[in-house]
Amino acid sequence: MRVDAGSVEDLKAAGYVTTKVGSRPVCVFWHEGRAYGIEDRCPHLGFPLHRGTVENGLVTCHWHHARFDLCSGSTLDPFADDARAFEVEIVDDRVVLVDDECPFDRDRALRRLDEGLERGLTLVLSKAVLALLSKGVAASEIVYAGSRFGCRFRAQGFGPGLAVLCAMANVLERLAPDDRPLALVHGLRFLSEDTRGRAPMFRLPALSDSDMPLERLTSWYRRFIDTRAGDAAERTLATAVAGGLPTSALCELMGAAVTDHVFLDEGHILDFTNKAFELVDHLTPIDANAAALVLHTLVHETAAATRHEEEGAWRHPDDLAGLALSAADRLPEELAACDWAAQGGSRSAKFEEAGAVGALGWEILGEDPGSVVEAIFQAIRRGASAEQLGRAVALAAALRVTRFHVHNDHSDWNVVHHGFTSANALHRLLVRAPSPLLLRGVFHLALKVFLDRFLNVPAARPPGELEGGTGLEALPACWDVEGQVDRAGSIVYGHLRSGGRREDVVAALGSALLREDAGFHWFQIYEASVQQALAWPEGSEETALVLTGAARFLAAHTPTRRELSQVVRIAGRLRRGEALYADGDVEEAEDVDVDVDVDVDGDVDVPWSRVDAGTVP
Repeated sequence: MRVDAGSVEDLKAAGYVTTKVGSRPVCVFWHEGRAYGIEDRCPHLGFPLHRGTVENGLVTCHWHHARFDLCSGSTLDPFADDARAFEVEIVDDRVVLVDDECPFDRDRALRRLDEGLERGLTLVLSKAVLALLSKGVAASEIVYAGSRFGCRFRAQGFGPGLAVLCAMANVLERLAPDDRPLALVHGLRFLSEDTRGRAPMFRLPALSDSDMPLERLTSWYRRFIDTRAGDAAERTLATAVAGGLPTSALCELMGAAVTDHVFLDEGHILDFTNKAFELVDHLTPIDANAAALVLHTLVHETAAATRHEEEGAWRHPDDLAGLALSAADRLPEELAACDWAAQGGSRSAKFEEAGAVGALGWEILGEDPGSVVEAIFQAIRRGASAEQLGRAVALAAALRVTRFHVHNDHSDWNVVHHGFTSANALHRLLVRAPSPLLLRGVFHLALKVFLDRFLNVPAARPPGELEGGTGLEALPACWDVEGQVDRAGSIVYGHLRSGGRREDVVAALGSALLREDAGFHWFQIYEASVQQALAWPEGSEETALVLTGAARFLAAHTPTRRELSQVVRIAGRLRRGEALYADGDVEEAEDVDVDVDVDVDGDVDVPWSRVDAGTVP
């Protein structure tokens, strides 16, 4: 395409002329005796570059002072991204723009993704994600690019960034289509925060003899984690991975070391272990060595983790750690007595048909820890499978969230959150590897649910007894005003118990989550709620109660400033060629920066900062 931009006389007189190439605004500058064509829209926030300053071969945007090379359009300030340059010809005293349509450069978009991660540039991340998705690049490739970055540049190991990215990958297809790019950007933003300023990770190699039996490798790994010998544990795991063990066997090996201790690091180690294996599932179709890429990131933090059997709350006034350890010692005998490994699916099916899984979840809410343990053993004798036991304890933990009374201290939402998200992780691990060693975690999580019982005293009123209606159209208003916890729960519960589809609730809660400047725990609890809701039949009471808890948690933490969703919306508008500077979005657009600190749990620790000229978007 060739476009006449005006006369050379007008160009020299004014110093620039403007036109359009298709729908794209373009400016031609006269500088140092020649013409330069460049997109007339700062790629940062869309300010018209013809209103900037040209000197020394650069055009400077006056909005945030980004500078661009007139020849190539490349920026000297990475936060702004590159502008597109156009070839200019002078033909018979006319200024002619030559538009050679550039093919999509997938590698460049992926490089920009890495640069956004390196520098914490959320607008750059947003534009890269939107560009890749618009050209048909699979979301899994974006997840892979982010995961590869996160596994390399965080010496501390698997953290909230990888966990959030994996959680969003898990639920991506259940979100509204317009929310999917935003979900990926949220995950990548967390990953950037999690890796910036961190030392890279250097992996230890496998032993030269990688052909070892699983039993020996498991014994070694458990021993080295127990004695906090992280390097030895890492070489053991590397040897197991190099030996070609399937992920179910690797899960059993690593899960055994986690459940040797009670509730490591508030349940984060259990959750990260599950997320790491889920991430391997996402990445394996792209990279056959995904297990080697991801799993080693767990080792050193597992070895260094806080062990709650060493803490007072698990020892007094009830010796819950002792009870958990004695249950673990008793478990092999109980399993052998009912021939648990060989009993097949018929007894488990009868256990399911009798409604015993849900009933066990309610029993786990009991007031006597010894009775809780006995209820689990009784379920084992009746034929409950590992998956059913994990699902029951996850239901009990979810009910702590659903029944959480708002008169509790607000920070105690995190207490019930930790119980639920780690119980979900245990359930998912037991589906992957129904090992007796992993089964010990059922007792740990059941006793964690017992430990949190006072946060349901008094319990919140059942959602069916509250006013709220059954229409999800009333739900968005709950996120805009503080204190709508019970109303949000009642709306979700009413919708589901009146025959509404859970997929609509999952999408609605996902939209609410992604619109906010959400903390790490929000993503954990949303994704865990989706996983657990889907583990029960459509229309079941259990599904309704689990999703009610998620709605209550979100309503307890909203509204926020909603800056990140604004960043992605601006990136989309820039792609469509809209002039942001020309309407009422100017003041909004000045607040698009997100620069947050994340604490050890990944929660937002300081207010979201405003844009300063020449900093990051």
